[in-house]
Amino acid sequence: MMEKGNHSRVSEFILLGFSEPPEHSIILFVCFLTIYLVTLVANGTIIFIIHVDARLHTPMYFLLRLLSFVDICLPTTTVPKLLDNVFSKRKTISFTGCFLQLHFYSCFGMMKDFLIGIMAIDRYIAISKPLHYTMLMSNRLCARLVIASWLIISLHSAVDMILTARLNYCGSNVIHHYFCEIVELWKLSCSDTSLYPLLSMSVSTLFLLCPICCIITSYTLIIVTIWRMHSSEGAAKAFSTCTSHLSVVAITYVPLLYVAFHPTSPNDRTKDIIISVLFTLGCSLLNPFVYSIRNNEFKKALTKVLSKRIFSWNT
Repeated sequence: MMEKGNHSRVSEFILLGFSEPPEHSIILFVCFLTIYLVTLVANGTIIFIIHVDARLHTPMYFLLRLLSFVDICLPTTTVPKLLDNVFSKRKTISFTGCFLQLHFYSCFGMMKDFLIGIMAIDRYIAISKPLHYTMLMSNRLCARLVIASWLIISLHSAVDMILTARLNYCGSNVIHHYFCEIVELWKLSCSDTSLYPLLSMSVSTLFLLCPICCIITSYTLIIVTIWRMHSSEGAAKAFSTCTSHLSVVAITYVPLLYVAFHPTSPNDRTKDIIISVLFTLGCSLLNPFVYSIRNNEFKKALTKVLSKRIFSWNT
Protein backbone atom coordinates (compact mmCIF):
# COMPACT_ATOMS: atom_id res chain seq x y z
CA MET A 1 0.00 0.00 0.00
CA MET A 2 1.25 3.48 -0.86
CA GLU A 3 0.40 6.86 0.61
CA LYS A 4 -0.08 9.59 -1.99
CA GLY A 5 1.56 12.97 -1.72
CA ASN A 6 4.30 14.63 -3.71
CA HIS A 7 5.45 11.03 -4.31
CA SER A 8 4.22 7.61 -3.32
CA ARG A 9 5.45 6.34 0.01
CA VAL A 10 5.29 2.83 1.42
CA SER A 11 2.90 2.46 4.39
CA GLU A 12 3.35 -1.30 4.82
CA PHE A 13 5.72 -4.05 3.77
CA ILE A 14 5.11 -7.53 2.40
CA LEU A 15 7.18 -10.32 4.00
CA LEU A 16 7.79 -13.01 1.40
CA GLY A 17 10.22 -15.07 3.44
CA PHE A 18 7.86 -18.05 3.20
CA SER A 19 5.65 -18.18 0.12
CA GLU A 20 5.07 -21.92 0.03
CA PRO A 21 2.21 -24.09 -1.32
CA PRO A 22 -0.62 -24.70 1.23
CA GLU A 23 0.54 -28.25 2.04
CA HIS A 24 4.04 -26.97 2.85
CA SER A 25 2.62 -24.07 4.87
CA ILE A 26 0.91 -26.47 7.28
CA ILE A 27 4.16 -28.36 7.89
CA LEU A 28 6.11 -25.14 8.44
CA PHE A 29 3.45 -23.75 10.76
CA VAL A 30 3.35 -26.89 12.95
CA CYS A 31 7.15 -27.14 13.00
CA PHE A 32 7.80 -23.50 13.95
CA LEU A 33 4.93 -23.38 16.44
CA THR A 34 6.14 -26.53 18.20
CA ILE A 35 9.72 -25.28 18.46
CA TYR A 36 8.51 -21.86 19.65
CA LEU A 37 6.25 -23.30 22.37
CA VAL A 38 8.95 -25.68 23.62
CA THR A 39 11.36 -22.72 23.69
CA LEU A 40 8.94 -20.69 25.82
CA VAL A 41 8.32 -23.57 28.24
CA ALA A 42 12.00 -24.55 28.55
CA ASN A 43 13.28 -21.03 29.17
CA GLY A 44 10.30 -20.22 31.41
CA THR A 45 11.18 -23.28 33.51
CA ILE A 46 14.77 -22.05 33.88
CA ILE A 47 13.52 -18.64 35.07
CA PHE A 48 11.01 -20.19 37.50
CA ILE A 49 13.42 -22.71 39.06
CA ILE A 50 16.12 -20.07 39.62
CA HIS A 51 13.53 -17.72 41.13
CA VAL A 52 12.11 -20.20 43.67
CA ASP A 53 15.37 -21.89 44.76
CA ALA A 54 17.36 -19.60 47.05
CA ARG A 55 20.54 -21.64 46.52
CA LEU A 56 20.58 -20.47 42.90
CA HIS A 57 20.51 -16.77 43.76
CA THR A 58 24.13 -16.32 42.66
CA PRO A 59 25.66 -14.16 39.91
CA MET A 60 25.99 -17.11 37.50
CA TYR A 61 22.32 -18.05 37.79
CA PHE A 62 21.27 -14.40 37.80
CA LEU A 63 22.90 -14.10 34.36
CA LEU A 64 21.45 -17.43 33.25
CA ARG A 65 17.95 -16.24 34.19
CA LEU A 66 18.44 -13.10 32.10
CA LEU A 67 19.77 -15.20 29.21
CA SER A 68 16.61 -17.33 29.35
CA PHE A 69 14.49 -14.17 29.37
CA VAL A 70 16.31 -12.91 26.25
CA ASP A 71 15.89 -16.36 24.67
CA ILE A 72 12.14 -15.90 25.10
CA CYS A 73 12.06 -12.32 23.82
CA LEU A 74 14.32 -12.77 20.78
CA PRO A 75 12.16 -15.30 18.87
CA THR A 76 9.01 -13.54 20.10
CA THR A 77 9.97 -10.46 18.05
CA THR A 78 9.68 -12.46 14.79
CA VAL A 79 7.98 -15.86 15.21
CA PRO A 80 4.37 -14.75 15.97
CA LYS A 81 4.34 -12.62 12.81
CA LEU A 82 5.99 -15.46 10.90
CA LEU A 83 3.28 -17.89 12.02
CA ASP A 84 0.60 -15.40 11.01
CA ASN A 85 2.15 -14.86 7.57
CA VAL A 86 2.56 -18.57 6.84
CA PHE A 87 -1.21 -18.87 6.32
CA SER A 88 -2.02 -15.26 5.44
CA LYS A 89 -2.48 -14.34 1.79
CA ARG A 90 -1.35 -10.72 2.21
CA LYS A 91 1.68 -11.38 4.44
CA THR A 92 1.93 -7.71 5.37
CA ILE A 93 3.42 -5.82 8.29
CA SER A 94 2.75 -2.14 8.99
CA PHE A 95 5.46 0.47 8.51
CA THR A 96 5.61 1.16 12.27
CA GLY A 97 5.43 -2.52 13.17
CA CYS A 98 8.27 -3.30 10.78
CA PHE A 99 10.68 -0.85 12.38
CA LEU A 100 9.68 -1.77 15.91
CA GLN A 101 10.40 -5.39 15.01
CA LEU A 102 13.77 -4.35 13.59
CA HIS A 103 14.61 -2.42 16.77
CA PHE A 104 13.72 -5.11 19.30
CA TYR A 105 15.23 -7.95 17.25
CA SER A 106 18.51 -6.02 17.15
CA CYS A 107 18.32 -5.18 20.87
CA PHE A 108 17.69 -8.72 22.11
CA GLY A 109 20.14 -10.22 19.60
CA MET A 110 23.01 -8.02 20.79
CA MET A 111 21.95 -8.31 24.43
CA LYS A 112 22.32 -12.08 24.15
CA ASP A 113 25.92 -11.65 22.95
CA PHE A 114 26.71 -9.24 25.79
CA LEU A 115 25.22 -11.60 28.40
CA ILE A 116 27.37 -14.47 27.13
CA GLY A 117 30.40 -12.18 27.37
CA ILE A 118 29.58 -11.20 30.98
CA MET A 119 29.06 -14.88 31.83
CA ALA A 120 32.56 -15.61 30.50
CA ILE A 121 33.99 -13.02 32.90
CA ASP A 122 32.01 -14.63 35.73
CA ARG A 123 33.49 -18.06 34.89
CA TYR A 124 37.02 -16.60 34.82
CA ILE A 125 36.68 -15.08 38.29
CA ALA A 126 35.07 -18.26 39.68
CA ILE A 127 37.97 -20.43 38.47
CA SER A 128 40.96 -18.10 38.68
CA LYS A 129 40.04 -16.22 41.87
CA PRO A 130 37.68 -18.51 43.81
CA LEU A 131 38.58 -17.07 47.22
CA HIS A 132 37.71 -13.56 46.08
CA TYR A 133 34.68 -14.50 43.98
CA THR A 134 32.04 -13.21 46.40
CA MET A 135 33.87 -9.87 46.70
CA LEU A 136 34.46 -9.41 42.96
CA MET A 137 31.13 -10.71 41.64
CA SER A 138 27.66 -9.98 42.96
CA ASN A 139 24.13 -9.78 41.64
CA ARG A 140 24.27 -6.00 42.00
CA LEU A 141 27.43 -5.75 39.87
CA CYS A 142 25.90 -8.07 37.25
CA ALA A 143 22.75 -5.95 37.21
CA ARG A 144 24.79 -2.80 36.64
CA LEU A 145 26.73 -4.42 33.78
CA VAL A 146 23.49 -5.63 32.21
CA ILE A 147 21.75 -2.24 32.55
CA ALA A 148 24.77 -0.42 31.07
CA SER A 149 24.90 -2.91 28.19
CA TRP A 150 21.16 -2.58 27.56
CA LEU A 151 21.30 1.23 27.49
CA ILE A 152 24.17 1.25 24.98
CA ILE A 153 22.54 -1.43 22.82
CA SER A 154 19.14 0.29 22.90
CA LEU A 155 20.69 3.60 21.86
CA HIS A 156 22.53 1.99 18.95
CA SER A 157 19.44 0.06 17.80
CA ALA A 158 17.25 3.16 18.12
CA VAL A 159 19.64 5.23 15.99
CA ASP A 160 19.74 2.43 13.38
CA MET A 161 15.95 2.20 13.39
CA ILE A 162 15.34 5.95 13.14
CA LEU A 163 17.88 6.49 10.35
CA THR A 164 16.49 3.55 8.35
CA ALA A 165 12.87 4.63 8.93
CA ARG A 166 13.64 8.16 7.68
CA LEU A 167 14.75 6.82 4.29
CA ASN A 168 12.38 7.18 1.35
CA TYR A 169 10.51 3.99 0.43
CA CYS A 170 8.72 4.88 -2.77
CA GLY A 171 9.16 1.79 -4.90
CA SER A 172 8.73 -1.90 -4.10
CA ASN A 173 7.60 -2.85 -0.60
CA VAL A 174 8.41 -6.57 -0.88
CA ILE A 175 10.92 -7.90 1.67
CA HIS A 176 12.38 -11.28 0.70
CA HIS A 177 12.78 -12.38 4.30
CA TYR A 178 10.59 -13.58 7.15
CA PHE A 179 11.11 -10.39 9.19
CA CYS A 180 12.13 -6.77 8.67
CA GLU A 181 15.82 -7.35 8.12
CA ILE A 182 17.80 -4.12 7.87
CA VAL A 183 19.81 -5.03 4.76
CA GLU A 184 16.60 -5.89 2.91
CA LEU A 185 15.14 -2.51 3.89
CA TRP A 186 18.20 -0.71 2.55
CA LYS A 187 17.69 -2.49 -0.77
CA LEU A 188 14.11 -1.18 -0.99
CA SER A 189 14.95 2.43 -0.24
CA CYS A 190 14.87 5.10 -2.95
CA SER A 191 17.39 7.18 -0.96
CA ASP A 192 21.15 7.05 -1.30
CA THR A 193 22.16 4.38 1.23
CA SER A 194 25.77 3.94 0.13
CA LEU A 195 27.12 5.05 3.53
CA TYR A 196 24.52 3.28 5.68
CA PRO A 197 25.85 -0.29 5.35
CA LEU A 198 29.43 0.82 6.06
CA LEU A 199 28.53 2.87 9.14
CA SER A 200 25.98 0.42 10.56
CA MET A 201 28.08 -2.68 9.98
CA SER A 202 31.16 -1.00 11.44
CA VAL A 203 29.33 -0.13 14.67
CA SER A 204 27.61 -3.54 14.81
CA THR A 205 30.95 -5.31 14.33
CA LEU A 206 32.43 -3.24 17.14
CA PHE A 207 29.51 -4.24 19.38
CA LEU A 208 29.97 -7.88 18.42
CA LEU A 209 33.72 -7.77 19.09
CA CYS A 210 33.20 -6.60 22.70
CA PRO A 211 31.63 -9.87 23.97
CA ILE A 212 33.88 -11.96 21.70
CA CYS A 213 36.98 -10.30 23.20
CA CYS A 214 35.59 -10.93 26.70
CA ILE A 215 35.05 -14.59 25.87
CA ILE A 216 38.47 -15.12 24.25
CA THR A 217 40.35 -13.23 26.99
CA SER A 218 38.46 -14.97 29.83
CA TYR A 219 38.99 -18.46 28.46
CA THR A 220 42.64 -17.77 27.67
CA LEU A 221 43.17 -16.85 31.32
CA ILE A 222 41.06 -19.84 32.44
CA ILE A 223 43.25 -22.20 30.38
CA VAL A 224 46.38 -20.66 31.92
CA THR A 225 44.91 -21.12 35.40
CA ILE A 226 43.96 -24.75 34.75
CA TRP A 227 47.37 -25.44 33.20
CA ARG A 228 49.06 -24.26 36.40
CA MET A 229 46.96 -26.53 38.62
CA HIS A 230 48.96 -29.38 40.12
CA SER A 231 45.95 -31.61 40.67
CA SER A 232 44.47 -33.19 37.54
CA GLU A 233 41.24 -33.77 39.47
CA GLY A 234 41.04 -30.08 40.37
CA ALA A 235 41.74 -29.08 36.77
CA ALA A 236 39.00 -31.40 35.49
CA LYS A 237 36.54 -30.04 38.05
CA ALA A 238 37.42 -26.44 37.14
CA PHE A 239 36.99 -27.11 33.44
CA SER A 240 33.68 -28.90 33.99
CA THR A 241 32.19 -25.68 35.40
CA CYS A 242 32.78 -24.05 31.98
CA THR A 243 31.36 -26.76 29.74
CA SER A 244 27.79 -25.44 29.82
CA HIS A 245 28.88 -21.91 28.99
CA LEU A 246 31.24 -23.14 26.25
CA SER A 247 28.35 -25.11 24.74
CA VAL A 248 26.19 -21.96 24.72
CA VAL A 249 29.04 -20.02 23.07
CA ALA A 250 29.29 -22.66 20.33
CA ILE A 251 25.51 -22.84 19.85
CA THR A 252 25.29 -19.06 19.53
CA TYR A 253 28.34 -18.14 17.46
CA VAL A 254 28.62 -21.06 15.04
CA PRO A 255 25.20 -20.27 13.47
CA LEU A 256 26.01 -16.55 13.59
CA LEU A 257 29.24 -17.09 11.65
CA TYR A 258 27.46 -19.41 9.23
CA VAL A 259 24.76 -16.85 8.44
CA ALA A 260 27.35 -14.06 8.20
CA PHE A 261 29.72 -15.81 5.80
CA HIS A 262 27.45 -18.20 3.90
CA PRO A 263 26.75 -16.66 0.46
CA THR A 264 23.08 -16.31 -0.42
CA SER A 265 21.92 -16.82 -3.98
CA PRO A 266 18.42 -16.04 -5.31
CA ASN A 267 17.88 -19.72 -6.17
CA ASP A 268 18.34 -21.01 -2.62
CA ARG A 269 16.96 -17.96 -0.76
CA THR A 270 14.14 -20.00 0.81
CA LYS A 271 16.59 -22.61 2.05
CA ASP A 272 18.79 -19.93 3.63
CA ILE A 273 15.75 -18.28 5.27
CA ILE A 274 14.65 -21.62 6.76
CA ILE A 275 18.17 -22.21 8.07
CA SER A 276 18.20 -18.69 9.51
CA VAL A 277 14.89 -19.04 11.36
CA LEU A 278 15.80 -22.51 12.65
CA PHE A 279 19.10 -21.17 13.93
CA THR A 280 17.33 -18.26 15.65
CA LEU A 281 14.84 -20.61 17.27
CA GLY A 282 17.35 -23.42 17.73
CA CYS A 283 19.77 -21.36 19.82
CA SER A 284 16.99 -20.19 22.13
CA LEU A 285 15.66 -23.75 22.37
CA LEU A 286 18.97 -25.51 23.07
CA ASN A 287 20.41 -23.13 25.70
CA PRO A 288 18.09 -24.18 28.56
CA PHE A 289 18.62 -27.88 27.81
CA VAL A 290 22.40 -27.42 27.82
CA TYR A 291 22.30 -25.89 31.30
CA SER A 292 19.69 -28.30 32.69
CA ILE A 293 21.45 -31.43 31.41
CA ARG A 294 25.06 -30.52 32.21
CA ASN A 295 24.52 -28.67 35.49
CA ASN A 296 24.11 -30.93 38.53
CA GLU A 297 23.19 -28.04 40.83
CA PHE A 298 20.34 -26.99 38.58
CA LYS A 299 19.17 -30.59 38.11
CA LYS A 300 18.95 -30.99 41.90
CA ALA A 301 16.94 -27.77 42.17
CA LEU A 302 14.63 -28.89 39.35
CA THR A 303 14.09 -32.30 40.96
CA LYS A 304 13.38 -30.68 44.34
CA VAL A 305 10.79 -28.27 42.90
CA LEU A 306 9.10 -30.99 40.83
CA SER A 307 8.97 -33.33 43.84
CA LYS A 308 7.30 -30.63 45.93
CA ARG A 309 4.77 -29.88 43.19
CA ILE A 310 3.93 -33.54 42.64
CA PHE A 311 3.57 -34.11 46.38
CA SER A 312 1.28 -31.07 46.76
CA TRP A 313 -0.86 -32.26 43.84
CA ASN A 314 -1.18 -35.77 45.32
CA THR A 315 -2.16 -34.44 48.73
